[in-house]
Amino acid sequence: MADPRVEKLADVLVSYSTNVQPGDKVWIQGDAPAAPLIRAVYAKVLQAGGHPLTMISLPGMEELFFRYASEGQIAHVPEPVEMLMETYDVRIGLYADVNTKELSGVDPSKMVLRSQAMTGLMKTFMERAAADELRWVLTIFPTDAYAQDAEMSLSDYEDFVYGACLPEPDDPVGYWRRFSAWQQNIVDWLKGKERVHVVGPETDLRLSIAGRVFENSDGRNNMPSGEVFTGPVEDSVEGHVCFSYPAIYQGREVTGVRLWFEKGKVVKATADKNEAFLLQTIDTDAGARYVGEFAIGTNKGITQFTHQILFDEKINGSFHMALGAGYPETGSKNESAIHWDMICDLRDGGEIWVDDELLYKNGEFVIAF
Repeated sequence: MADPRVEKLADVLVSYSTNVQPGDKVWIQGDAPAAPLIRAVYAKVLQAGGHPLTMISLPGMEELFFRYASEGQIAHVPEPVEMLMETYDVRIGLYADVNTKELSGVDPSKMVLRSQAMTGLMKTFMERAAADELRWVLTIFPTDAYAQDAEMSLSDYEDFVYGACLPEPDDPVGYWRRFSAWQQNIVDWLKGKERVHVVGPETDLRLSIAGRVFENSDGRNNMPSGEVFTGPVEDSVEGHVCFSYPAIYQGREVTGVRLWFEKGKVVKATADKNEAFLLQTIDTDAGARYVGEFAIGTNKGITQFTHQILFDEKINGSFHMALGAGYPETGSKNESAIHWDMICDLRDGGEIWVDDELLYKNGEFVIAF
């Protein structure tokens, strides 16, 4: 029996998140196990008058790519993909891993080379999204692999995923519109502020947000959503941070990450597990040791770590930072082939101060919004 929540999620993705209009060219990227959601989104795009183009990946293809591709093949970016990124109106990503550890045995240098090759695509994507020329949304379809990572049964994980994406199943679009209005109050309060100070267990960070813009992440790009984010002034980050949860990138899990910053740059980095991968990745290019994003998670339906960044970075009571590329719409000027989100729990003694005013304590806003 088909899960009716799949149809509801597809409707949110097409009618709210990307607002597909007649004549829009829509690029649907999906993993084959997400077939029920891919079909539902495809139908919704057609019903909205859009022109869908689907690109489907099969399980195991990434592993095969890194196993057999030469350096030249790894560095190659197909021209049709460049054309899609440069000209399509909407991009919808529907991911469904069947093995989240698939790339664990890949030589990190190959991943760095691939990231470097994708720099141009990343820049085009971010610039067109910032200019409202490309509307986009990413989400996942529940699989056994994701459920196992979250230490849940598949049915429990499905409830978790759809609960975070469709908090009010009878009116999911209405919910996200109301959530957007509430979160906009936070963004408005932050407008014009200049300094942020974050303190927590093994964490004491200062950064400048002068002249930068906070964005309201309200389900129009990531689904689920629930964060306010900006790009800090590139040379302003000072201090140290210990990330509470594993930092996962390209299928590698790096635990116990600690970073030290001077004049915006990571000058020291350690990890309890996979430290070599951490160090190699943050040397991908000149921008990889600088912070492209600072964000506060606000989704009250997400309270636990699941090893899935799309959900984990929205944990209510957390903040996260991304090393690498920043979003131009925030004013960030940092460019990199990487964008690596790392999450810190603030629910046990954490505080966020803005211009010497307490905004956040123990994972909750102390100012009413």
